[in-house]
Amino acid sequence: MKSIVDKPKIFGTGLVALDLVMGLNPNSPVQSWAGGTCGNVMAIMSYLGWDAFPIARMNGDPASERVRADLGHWNVHLDFANCAPTGHTPIIIQQIKRARDGTPTHRFLWTCPHCGQRLPSYRPVTQVAVDAIVPNLKGSSVFFLDRLSRAALTLAAAASAEGAIVLFEPSGKSDEKLFAEALGLAHVVKYSDQRLAAAGAAMTAHSATLVEIQTLGSDGLRYRHRLDGVVSDWMQVPAFPAPRLVDSCGSGDWCTGGFVAKAADGGRSAFLARGGVGLKEALRFGQALAAWNCGFEGARGGMYLVNRTDFDRQIKSILDGRPTLVPIDSTIKVGASVACPACPDQPSRREAHVQSAA
Repeated sequence: MKSIVDKPKIFGTGLVALDLVMGLNPNSPVQSWAGGTCGNVMAIMSYLGWDAFPIARMNGDPASERVRADLGHWNVHLDFANCAPTGHTPIIIQQIKRARDGTPTHRFLWTCPHCGQRLPSYRPVTQVAVDAIVPNLKGSSVFFLDRLSRAALTLAAAASAEGAIVLFEPSGKSDEKLFAEALGLAHVVKYSDQRLAAAGAAMTAHSATLVEIQTLGSDGLRYRHRLDGVVSDWMQVPAFPAPRLVDSCGSGDWCTGGFVAKAADGGRSAFLARGGVGLKEALRFGQALAAWNCGFEGARGGMYLVNRTDFDRQIKSILDGRPTLVPIDSTIKVGASVACPACPDQPSRREAHVQSAA
């Protein structure tokens, strides 16, 4: 009789949004995918073979239904995706353009380009959701958070008590008290040098931090750890050359996903047992996924265009120093439309909606 092996579990709370991606080709339909840092990490972890559980407040509006459909397509578990009190799902517009030197670049829009109103923004889960979720954290390997609230920290602490690795990926330093508490809970702190260099010194005598990771864009990343009880020197992992440079958006999320998949599938005890050598291998794997992702538009565009077998082969080729890409079918079916919720519901305005990818 063949035994059934349970998948490692990851829970996460933070930015789960609808990404509207406007590509380089102005004649191509605008694509819509589940996005936001937490949304991307949950989808990536499910793609890599984990059971992923995002914790969010989706209320059934068109944007949330599109996000749910997309996450469901990748077998992400949505048991805790509509925590009360529910609210509008955040919408983020990503525009991809070319810089003067011809390299692709992108920017994010937080207002509707048609009516000028601000698009729905992030709202954290509240204490109302905690009691229903905590019993389900037993057996989880990782708890991920990129936005802070009292409920998020309560959930992270509960997961940690069950032996999970808490991974904090701050988007900014807002509430100083909550930020300090997060550093006191998180076993892994990962942040961008460009966006949050001030988060350095996460590894203090009063923090739980075992690994501190600072991403450096095209220069790769640097990290330090105290897996053996002593804080190491900073060590650098250079970036892998991207097989093709189309869009770098989401590469940090792929780096996180690859790192977690290789280093944290057995929770905190297994994470510690891997030691410094295992940590570096996991970070290199994450960097390989980040380089691969640069070949596609959108934060997770490659997931829709490359099957899993070819994905594994391409990642191996990047790790081996001989990056290759196989031909892909770049035709994406157009599915349901998602309009700005602030735009007047009139035919002339409804024509301004954007099309989503199936």
